[in-house]
Amino acid sequence: MQRNIPKKAIWGMISATILCLFVVVPSFASEAVLKTPQGGSVTSTILALSCVAFFIISYLAVLTEELSHLKKSKPVMLGAGLIWVFVALLAKKNGIEHEELNHAVLSGLEEYSSLMLFLLAAMTYIAAMEERNVFGALRGKLVQAGLSMRQLFWVTGILAFCLSPIADNLTTALVLGAVVMAVGKNTPKFVALACINIVCAANAGGAFSPFGDITTLMVWQAGHVGFFEFFALFFPALVCFLVPSTIMSFFVPGGKPEALSKDETMKRGAKTFIALGLMTIAMAIGFEQFLGLPPFLGMMTGMSILMMASYVLTKTGPKEDVLDIIEKVQSAEWDTLLFFFGVIFSVGGLAYLGFMELASDAMYGGWGADKTNIVLGVVSALIDNIPVMFAVLTMNPEMDHFQWLLITLTTGVGGSLLSIGSAAGVALMGTAKGQYTFFAHLKWAPVIALGYAAAIATHYLVNG
Repeated sequence: MQRNIPKKAIWGMISATILCLFVVVPSFASEAVLKTPQGGSVTSTILALSCVAFFIISYLAVLTEELSHLKKSKPVMLGAGLIWVFVALLAKKNGIEHEELNHAVLSGLEEYSSLMLFLLAAMTYIAAMEERNVFGALRGKLVQAGLSMRQLFWVTGILAFCLSPIADNLTTALVLGAVVMAVGKNTPKFVALACINIVCAANAGGAFSPFGDITTLMVWQAGHVGFFEFFALFFPALVCFLVPSTIMSFFVPGGKPEALSKDETMKRGAKTFIALGLMTIAMAIGFEQFLGLPPFLGMMTGMSILMMASYVLTKTGPKEDVLDIIEKVQSAEWDTLLFFFGVIFSVGGLAYLGFMELASDAMYGGWGADKTNIVLGVVSALIDNIPVMFAVLTMNPEMDHFQWLLITLTTGVGGSLLSIGSAAGVALMGTAKGQYTFFAHLKWAPVIALGYAAAIATHYLVNG
């Protein structure tokens, strides 16, 4: 994120986030809730309200990560620990046994561990393919293609939409953002438009695949939407990408960037790794669909095959060509994995205190599932879509299949409304500093919102 954002804008984002947290966090329900001995709520106590304050403060620290350079996992992990300490104090005060409290803490561990292992295997595959220069070769071919500015705008957008369902939206944005920076570094307007297009395309592409975003993975593993059922969101996601892209394409500068002669090729074994990656995805699907086993088991099995393949590759190749998959495990995005831990256990603590029950009737009961799910998509542009989706899953409202698809779509593409609303946007602001900025993206927010509305309308038309 650009570091010279005016203070007024920063405080505006912070204020909006606080308001959203007070509206969203209390709006989800939990199965097990801490009660007083008389059966009353503990949500009005100082200890319980302090837990809400811990969550808000920790998440504000996440929002200012690019200014403070404090990794986002650190404040949310601390917040989660403090929340459960205060929960334990409340539990002791109200006569709750240690066994019941431990059960409440461990209730989120199963979901976290399965998601972490799934993501760890996926991240390891991505890191291994990056080491074999798979993405570098793709970048090199695009750079040398000699495309016009407008052609490059569309090619990078289409590739982002097609790659993100497999490679996730963050990796896709970084790879294609590097292409845009390489060929358009002397044309700031092109870089800004192309980066916005990549963010919108990557987020839209990730919305119709369990592998495209953590939120879709969460919904899949929770059993609310089957693997192949996500593809019902293909046309809404496509519309969400095409509407803003078509409008922005008319403002792309003309001309043709100078073709670069950078030669990049894939390393030995790269194609094997690609094939193994596709096989691992198929295994994860097969384990869940045909054997009734959790998808992470298929991913971890595929990861073991990758380890064996890398061993054979190292033993049969030149001495200087050494690939240790364990090193790639170490280079996984641990900040994201630990941030995910902090979010799950923070929300779990608030749910156990009963905050999730306070406004559930007002939103899903009063507003209805349609309005609530659309609003939460907008909220995910202000705060990360992971806590929003996990809170919905924690509440587990009575929704039909159509509504689960709707919340998956809105939280998946809602982050495109602001540059800080998705990992893809934040990553590209770091890659294209000074050219793709918060305000450059904000300028096109009405156009992106038009795509958001069109995607929802398409979902009602196609799947309603």
